[in-house]
Amino acid sequence: MEVFLNADAWIALLTLTFLEIVLGIDNIIFISIATGKLPAEKRKRATKIGMFLAMFMRIVLLMGISYLIAMKEPLFSINWSWLQAQVSGQSIILLLGGLFLLYKSTNEIREKVDERGEEEKQLGKAATKTFGNVIFQIIIIDLVFSFDSILTAVGMTNGVDGALYIMVAAVVISVLIMMQFAVPVGSFVNKHPSIQILGLSFLLLIGFMLITESAHLADAAIFGNHVTPVSKGYLYFAISFSLLVEVLNMKMKKNKAK
Repeated sequence: MEVFLNADAWIALLTLTFLEIVLGIDNIIFISIATGKLPAEKRKRATKIGMFLAMFMRIVLLMGISYLIAMKEPLFSINWSWLQAQVSGQSIILLLGGLFLLYKSTNEIREKVDERGEEEKQLGKAATKTFGNVIFQIIIIDLVFSFDSILTAVGMTNGVDGALYIMVAAVVISVLIMMQFAVPVGSFVNKHPSIQILGLSFLLLIGFMLITESAHLADAAIFGNHVTPVSKGYLYFAISFSLLVEVLNMKMKKNKAK
């Protein structure tokens, strides 16, 4: 295709592929934790299905790019004494996704802390049902992360010739790369309970970030104060620092065991 004969297109492709992988880390964490409920022999299959669905949803959303852009327009307004907002389709999707992550993460943490072992005892009885539930949860969160990912892609390639081809190529390449690491990451997370709790805590942060982003897109003002989104830079710094501390902690425990 002629579009890839342009140097600017290759720069946009490489940059966007990198950003898609970074944004996809959140998705991998969620899929790893969600598939942890399944028997070991089904985790790899569920992970592959989850990543394929993520790629499929991103491509479908790219094809409907004009509709996504139109969703920026306000659907209705809220003008209460303490809250004003111009609610759009984008803000609704991000709000629902953030609330879902908060609920899911909080519920998972409660189960792992207060009801440890109960799910494992019942796993064999409801394996099929659990597999279906896990895939459904992955589909829901894929939709949320795909929306965020596509909005990033649109912003990155705005004004570049052949933007649609570049975005599709970046999505396919990034998901194929993530597929190679999703299963090892999932296995590592499921073998270390502390990493599971840390991952769930990250999802809580991401859920809160999506809610603030939703409020920002809706130009929401609470008691006259406009809501500003949480910077992704702060979020990723917190995640990286927490992981570093946990890795050092695991290494220290390993050295003591020796």
